Amino acid sequence: MLFRQLEYLVALARERHFARAAQACYVSQPALSEAIRKLEDELDVPLVRRGRRYEGLTPEGERIVVWAQRILADRDALKNEVGALRTGLSGRLRIGAIPTASGAVSLLTGPFCAEHPLVTVEVMADLQSDDILRQLQNFELDAGVTYLHQGLADGFRAVPLYEERYALLTTTADGLARRTTATWAEASRLPLCLLTEAMQGRRVLDDVFAEAGVRPSPRVETDSVATLFAHVRTGRWASVVPHTWLHVFGVPHGMRALPLTEPTRTVPVGLVVTTREPGSVMARALTDLARHAGVAAALEQLPGRQGAP
Repeated sequence: MLFRQLEYLVALARERHFARAAQACYVSQPALSEAIRKLEDELDVPLVRRGRRYEGLTPEGERIVVWAQRILADRDALKNEVGALRTGLSGRLRIGAIPTASGAVSLLTGPFCAEHPLVTVEVMADLQSDDILRQLQNFELDAGVTYLHQGLADGFRAVPLYEERYALLTTTADGLARRTTATWAEASRLPLCLLTEAMQGRRVLDDVFAEAGVRPSPRVETDSVATLFAHVRTGRWASVVPHTWLHVFGVPHGMRALPLTEPTRTVPVGLVVTTREPGSVMARALTDLARHAGVAAALEQLPGRQGAP
């Protein structure tokens, strides 16, 4: 059994298509298919349901993929551990983040890259919380940044980073812009652009609106926080945004950001890794850094922009 065969099987399970899996592994489709057939012969079980096209993995194949992911992750962890002992940490750190928290990830990656100059970082910033936990379990991520308010299942641990809170983003022409705060009820009556209901960040907002006894009726929905800012900029919309994105963009010219009250709500966000030992040396290094990175304090230092409250 070769690592290459396991890599091909994992790629096929991920891509669900022989040609795409072969492309992802930089081999020809016949080479990938033949390697998987040899793995089936060696294990003496069928791994792939074959018809005129890929039809999925067999039950045995589903179980073998889990073992393959674990074996490949252990191989990579071993190589990274040995490399760290010899020349310092090197390789690739893979971080997944929910969209509302992705603006805070740079507060971790910046100091991490400075501390480990041989490491490259890949940030996937458009994931849902469930996706992050699943990819951590499947060894597709080293760490994730997500909400902690619902607790974590067994097999994960978290380092709290900050408390997410919310601001009403509107234009300076809006009557509320002359205020220092706004209520959730007042925000609900504005022409709103919000995140889509499929996103956990939107579900958090809906819970707070419900607590205030109101229900928003957004005219525009999106899966991008940057798109919220873009819509408010047109002057036709208002939005509710996490304060972390004010750290990224400041308060752009012509806009106002008002803290939302009645109720005042915060939601914990943290760095999540698996508890599996010895685990990823990348995850351990990032966890150590996160404990003293001062993310919450840094998020209070908004860039100076015209129109800031």
